[in-house]
Amino acid sequence: MPSPPIVFGFLLATLYGALFHLIFGGSTRQLALYLLASWLGFAIGQIFGAIFEVNALAIGVLNTFTATFGAWTALFIMRFLSGREIKGQE
Repeated sequence: MPSPPIVFGFLLATLYGALFHLIFGGSTRQLALYLLASWLGFAIGQIFGAIFEVNALAIGVLNTFTATFGAWTALFIMRFLSGREIKGQE
C-alpha cells in the first residue's frame, strides 16, 4: 500500500493536469499527455526540493512548492511541444 504522501502527491498532480486541460481544452489524447506531464513534473520537482532542501510550503515530507512548480512547468512545456491539434484528429 502506498504511503499517504505519495497518494496525496499523486492526487495533487492529477488535479493540476485535469485543471490545465479544463482551462486550455483539447482532446482526450492531450488530457493523457497533460496528466503524464503533471505526474512527471511533480515527481521531478519533489526530488529537486528534497535534494536542495527547499521546504517552502512543505506538507510533511512533501515539498509542495517545488513539486507544484515542477508540475506546472512541465504542463506548459508539454503544451508548447504538443502544439495545436491537427484537424481531423480528436
